[in-house]
Amino acid sequence: MSDETWCRHANPWSVWTRFAALPALVVAVWSRDWIGWWSLVPVSLVVVWLWANVRIFRPVDPPPRQWTAKGIYGERIWLRERPRVPEWHLRILRLLALLGPVGGGFLVWGLVALDLWPAVLGCTVVVLAQLWRIDHFGWIYDLAALAADETAEEHARQ
Repeated sequence: MSDETWCRHANPWSVWTRFAALPALVVAVWSRDWIGWWSLVPVSLVVVWLWANVRIFRPVDPPPRQWTAKGIYGERIWLRERPRVPEWHLRILRLLALLGPVGGGFLVWGLVALDLWPAVLGCTVVVLAQLWRIDHFGWIYDLAALAADETAEEHARQ
């Protein structure tokens, strides 16, 4: 994503409506039981929404103040400047990266079999893992901001 797209994605409306897209996608896929192949229309709408979502909201300029915006800015640091990320955050993020596919597996199982409990369990695991990731990305942002402040203070003293 471009820098401007990252700033737009950091908007809390972008973050929370992306979370809302997951249950919408579940219902859209489940609708194949009710409307057959026409279910591809709502599935396509959700996919288009996920693509457009990070592009349509007002950008959040640095420094971010909201929890969600700090999380998105931290994710950007994690992607672009991984050596700046403390090792213990990387370990937790690796664990969370494993939880996503586990939850996704339950979700796919529930959607293929049209079985409610694995779909709900999978959706819940995916959402909770993503919330925890955003929280850790927010910590990463705060640590990077603190380090930048300390560096600026050190330069000012010299």
